[in-house]
Amino acid sequence: MRRTSTSLVAGALVATLAWASAPSSPAVALDPAAGVADLALDINKILSDSRLTIARAGVVVKSAATGEELYSTDAGKLMTPASNTKLFTAAAAVETLGLDYRFPTTVLNGGRRIGSVINGDLVLRGTGDPTMLAEDYDALAAAVARSGVKVVTGKLVADDTWFDSVRLGNDWAWDDETAYYAAPISALTASPDRDYDAGSVIVTVASEGGKVKVTTTPETDYLKIVNKATVGTETDVLVERQHGTRTVVITGTVADSYQEWVAVDDPTAYVAALFRKSLAKHGVRVLGPTVPGAAPEGAAELAAHESMTLGELLVPFMKLSNNIHAEILVKAMGRKAANQGTWAAGLKVSTDFAKANGVQVINMRDGSGLSRRDGFSAGSIAQLLGAVRSKPWFQAYYDSLPIAGNADRFTGGTLRSRMRNTPAANNVHAKTGSLTGVTSLSGYVTSADGEPLVFSIMLNQYLSGAPKDIEDKIAIRLSQFSRANAADVPASPQLRATGDSGAGDLECSWLKPIEC
Repeated sequence: MRRTSTSLVAGALVATLAWASAPSSPAVALDPAAGVADLALDINKILSDSRLTIARAGVVVKSAATGEELYSTDAGKLMTPASNTKLFTAAAAVETLGLDYRFPTTVLNGGRRIGSVINGDLVLRGTGDPTMLAEDYDALAAAVARSGVKVVTGKLVADDTWFDSVRLGNDWAWDDETAYYAAPISALTASPDRDYDAGSVIVTVASEGGKVKVTTTPETDYLKIVNKATVGTETDVLVERQHGTRTVVITGTVADSYQEWVAVDDPTAYVAALFRKSLAKHGVRVLGPTVPGAAPEGAAELAAHESMTLGELLVPFMKLSNNIHAEILVKAMGRKAANQGTWAAGLKVSTDFAKANGVQVINMRDGSGLSRRDGFSAGSIAQLLGAVRSKPWFQAYYDSLPIAGNADRFTGGTLRSRMRNTPAANNVHAKTGSLTGVTSLSGYVTSADGEPLVFSIMLNQYLSGAPKDIEDKIAIRLSQFSRANAADVPASPQLRATGDSGAGDLECSWLKPIEC
């Protein structure tokens, strides 16, 4: 049984009588307490959905202006947040690193230079930039060539020591190891596109001239492609990297074209392969092998690239719910605060930040929410959302959240197909979260009275079909909330499909190239 605040239960009885005796239209004027009770009654009706009969629901609504609790059910229960975890990661990262923080990537002379020859090693050093593209590594190689270097007698050293060597979260699912949304974390990584899906490669399978052609973006021979697919009358193809290897096996039938984002096995080795190829293209020969390692003290800089600012990175990170950005930021925080680019050090920063802002119920195991051992309460999320409103960086944080019903991909993000043509459209700014059996939606909405509200909706352990429409109904009801008037809307408004495109329980952004 769900527990609702005692004051709301009493108020709901008053609202029931008032609502039952009032005409359905126009809206009936009520005192402020009755408006709150009317809200509680409607949310309770929405949560009575049969899909939640055996599930768990934690919901909190507060006035952002006063902190007054307007609705609460199981507010203190520990629940799986999925990508709502990113709300904490993003806030702690901006507080710790600053909106102007950038990730530098440098090329260093690790030997002694004589004319056009480096007697010694050439070092490529990264600090975790998730926005590096193959073209950026190519630009670094071109800069090395422009500096006059033609020959490196030693090795190409890939320096990823800014972070530790632990690539995957301890609690991540084994069968996600090849998925781009769970790609390995490294201080040297590369993205195939401007969604900045670091640590992955796009594999394109197409039917051309009666044969199946396979290409990669970026073009690379780092992956070993085993093409077993055949031309058919429909496209039903599986692109799968074998666990712990560089081998990608393609099976099934291909009628037109299909793309799959595939995580590489080792981002550092992959980046080094891209960079070495670019060096050769620009006329720089490295005589020795490629090895991992650390740059020697005092190594001279030959070329450098800086990422966009963290303030700019918040947009693809939060709008598209990018897991790799979250984990890179965790390790970057650890490096900044404790000189340790580890999950443990970074998660301590996030947890300490949350506790300093009044959050009580929190268990962070990673920065993205991939771990099923992450635990938050709806009350804790609402507390964080309220607390950060006073931060000098709040506007950038708020603007980075997906916006309901806004079709622009980098504005609406994972909410771009939800709550369209409702009072919540272009009003609700909130973070989505999805795992199998888990969905969450937490953020901000402005009421019909113009009052800013914070809310957190967490639904766990349902058995079929992600009930995201329940989240949407609550969010729409909040956008219509008035302290002075009962909402002239059905308790369970009918909604169009939430835009999962048949995607089930996964974050829409995880299922490229499906748009949601």
